Amino acid sequence: MSGPTRIVLADDHAILREMLAEHLAREPDMEVVAVVSSAEAALAAALAEAPGLVVLDIDMPGLSPFRAACKIRDRLPATRVVFLSAYLRDNYIRQALEAHAAGYLVKDETPEAIVGGLRQVARGRTAFSRAVRARMSVGGDAVTFGEEREARLALLTPRELETLRYLASGQSRKAIARTMGISHKTVEQHCQHLMQKLDIHDRVGLTRFAIREGLLEP
Repeated sequence: MSGPTRIVLADDHAILREMLAEHLAREPDMEVVAVVSSAEAALAAALAEAPGLVVLDIDMPGLSPFRAACKIRDRLPATRVVFLSAYLRDNYIRQALEAHAAGYLVKDETPEAIVGGLRQVARGRTAFSRAVRARMSVGGDAVTFGEEREARLALLTPRELETLRYLASGQSRKAIARTMGISHKTVEQHCQHLMQKLDIHDRVGLTRFAIREGLLEP
């Protein structure tokens, strides 16, 4: 008979991580082997403990949790990663899937629901909150990003994405041209293409889209 699932828990909010750790400690089939406050610490703990499950908050300073997840997967293929976040953004969900996460749970779920989702992952399944699943195409345990949402960002070229970030940060088109080292006319063309591809036809709408997708974050 196999023992309890060994878990590394990472969240930079002390109260939240301690509360979740306490809930997990009450479960006979789960054992929290490390509680840390950064992705770097989670990676180090995972390499030291080789747990069955690593739970990562998304909004932590330092090393990107998505990069940490990829490193964990490369070094510990048997360890599964679940993201736990207060944010519901297509860009975050996409990065989680690209990191081959086994789950993405939102923090407004009840503790019981979160524990239940982690148990599903420990048993070899996937666990995505309902609000996350609404943004994705899910068939059995095969999870892909919803085609329509993915297509919107996938249509943008790297230069168009760069232009969108600068627009959303409040730069004028002339300033964008100087920053990118291109002509004002080219910036205008990028803006026109952005509006056409995203079906958003004003700067306020583009800014809202960029913020919702997390495109302004480093």
